[in-house]
Amino acid sequence: MSKASRIIAAVGVFVATNLWIASTGAADAAKAPRIGFINSGPANANESNVDAFKAGLRDAGYVEGRTILVDYRWADGKVDRLPGLVNELLSLKPAVIVSTGGLPTILAVKAATATVPVVFITGDPVAEGIVSSLARPGGNLTGFAVLAEELELKRLELLKEALPSASRIAVVWNPAQRFAERTLKDFTSAAHRRGMTTQVWAARDARELDEAFTAIAAAQVDALAVLPDPVLGFERVRIVEFALRNRLPGIYFWREFVQIGGLMSYGTSLSSMYRRAAAYADKILKGAKPGDLPIEQPTTFELVINLKTAKMLGVAIPASLLARSDEVIQ
Repeated sequence: MSKASRIIAAVGVFVATNLWIASTGAADAAKAPRIGFINSGPANANESNVDAFKAGLRDAGYVEGRTILVDYRWADGKVDRLPGLVNELLSLKPAVIVSTGGLPTILAVKAATATVPVVFITGDPVAEGIVSSLARPGGNLTGFAVLAEELELKRLELLKEALPSASRIAVVWNPAQRFAERTLKDFTSAAHRRGMTTQVWAARDARELDEAFTAIAAAQVDALAVLPDPVLGFERVRIVEFALRNRLPGIYFWREFVQIGGLMSYGTSLSSMYRRAAAYADKILKGAKPGDLPIEQPTTFELVINLKTAKMLGVAIPASLLARSDEVIQ
């Protein structure tokens, strides 16, 4: 066989092999189960959490696009879009729906189906009326509770430890969340017991957040506290930029605030929950009933401090606080 003939034969084998691999992959994908993934916010505000979810799928042995198909839907903060997006996912016949982005998402999913298994991540599913029991949620629902008792008190203690002279705190919250009023009451009561005063601004959406910015900038406050809420989390870039522009030290509920310049955060590790959500989806795909899977409460809490921001704001973070932190951003 001539050299040219050998080259042609090798090319033919290469092409045939790749066509076989492609056809095998397509055949695998055609038989792969589907997961519908829905979030009330924008995709670009959830990249790290989606990466954690994908890592959880890989941990379970899945290859996305080949042995598992995931259909992603994002409401971009427009809650009225959620019912339509849920119906889109249901039309694709998912084996499981993963509901993220808090209460509005799971309410839309719960209203649309009582049969498709659902794994959710939300604040406090019992207080929110999603399920009646954490141990045995029943029906087609299970998932993860983001909120834990005493978190707001802990955030306040950390803020006071970092800023012992702070006495006037601006508090931003979203009253649209069912658990928000209780959270606000816990935070403000604890602040008052410690001799601190609070000024409270509601922010249900971007417009109200702008109004809060204007009012806070005019007020004489020493620090900023943002209470847990997906909408406020999705707006974290604007919130942190405002705090830095007005030289306001802030305490936040997600580490992502601190990664982009916020001073401190203390809260549940969302990434670990998204990774666990993939594990729960895997259990359901392998035959587990969602109503028999207990809703997991947070067990991992992270204290993250941005030392660069502290220096810029003139805040001297105590060495004892730095020693207890899970991450210090230099």
